[in-house]
Amino acid sequence: MPLALLALAIGAFGIGTTEFVIMGLLPEVSDSFGVSIPTAGFAVTGYALGVVVGAPFMTAIGTRLTRKQMLLMLMGLFIAGNLLTALAPAFGVLLVGRVFASFTHGAFFGVGSVVAADLVAPNKRAGAIASMFMGLTLANVIGAPPGTLIGQHAGWRVTFFIVAALGVLGLLGIAKLVPARPEPATPELRKEFGAFRNPQVWLAMTMTVLGFGGVFAAITYVTPMMTETAGFAESSVMWLLALFGVGMVAGNVIGGRYADRHAMPLLYASLVGLATVLGLFTLTAHHKVLAAITLVLIGLFGFATVPPLQKRVMDHAAEAPTVASAANIAAFNLGNALAAWLGGLVISAGFGYTAPNVVGVGLALSALGVAVFAAWLERRQDGERRAPRSRVVRTGGPVAAGAEAETAGASGPAVRTSASDAAPHSAADLTT
Repeated sequence: MPLALLALAIGAFGIGTTEFVIMGLLPEVSDSFGVSIPTAGFAVTGYALGVVVGAPFMTAIGTRLTRKQMLLMLMGLFIAGNLLTALAPAFGVLLVGRVFASFTHGAFFGVGSVVAADLVAPNKRAGAIASMFMGLTLANVIGAPPGTLIGQHAGWRVTFFIVAALGVLGLLGIAKLVPARPEPATPELRKEFGAFRNPQVWLAMTMTVLGFGGVFAAITYVTPMMTETAGFAESSVMWLLALFGVGMVAGNVIGGRYADRHAMPLLYASLVGLATVLGLFTLTAHHKVLAAITLVLIGLFGFATVPPLQKRVMDHAAEAPTVASAANIAAFNLGNALAAWLGGLVISAGFGYTAPNVVGVGLALSALGVAVFAAWLERRQDGERRAPRSRVVRTGGPVAAGAEAETAGASGPAVRTSASDAAPHSAADLTT
């Protein structure tokens, strides 16, 4: 593995930690600023919306920067956003810091995916992308849980100072290890946005919204599900989320290994598996051991879709992949927001804390339907491109009636073509 991938993974680890650690620190933030828990939750919502807006916006700025310069600038913004969060004198300032940090997220993974893919041979691109995303998945296992623990005992501000330090480490690694190449982060903005004329790009991003939305329909409400339904203590939730993170790591490894050669079969299997375990979660959520196992499987099947989906977007926007790649990262967060909203609706309607799992089943199956349609459309388009074309008949000028042209084959009788045969019978005979 090129060492540059390690630098990208460190940056991804810091970004993943700052995204997820706030969920475990909402009570501390609430007490610190004297706001309610739902109000403190805007620190989560604001980050997700910042990713959606910031991904294409920040990538568009990259027209004047090389990819390495863009990555360095993004890590600098990440450090500044987390320092502002840690030093915030008021809750409003904390929100500004969270949004600054979130603007890094989509563009970093978008540009980073292109850089990672360029570091290896074409048949290893998905594995390289997965190596970078490994930092994001590990953040759920060895980033957010210790960060939550530190924040609960030493203060939430200390956690965000540590996250900022991770950003510094990522910045130094990128500066030292990522090769400096003249390619701009976004070569031609008009060309980059032109990639969205390809319906396959939109279909892949729709799969991302729906498929990963299925994951977060359950995970957003996992705390009340585990405490109220499964009977876990609140202190156990952090470790249950770590188990979910273990599943994410495993899914990322599987996705990275098979996406280069078997992308669509992998997507089909992952989405079917995800829909199945989400359906089972409505039952296993009532049993502690089975609930913990199901969380691992949700992370596994959910994150196995990430490398193939990210690669599919880049492949179908091959001439201008950066903005499309960043937009797909935004699509993950859009799926998170959609799933959280739909899950909240069914809970508010009185269907119970396990009802979001049913929403997740519907989203995952919808993603599967889109995947099947995208594959069918792709086969149809490929068939049309390979279809034989009728030959164009060209004549050098008028041919006298009854004149004959004679050609002899290399092995066989001569073929005679009369003038009436050589002349086109209709306009259709001239088409290609």
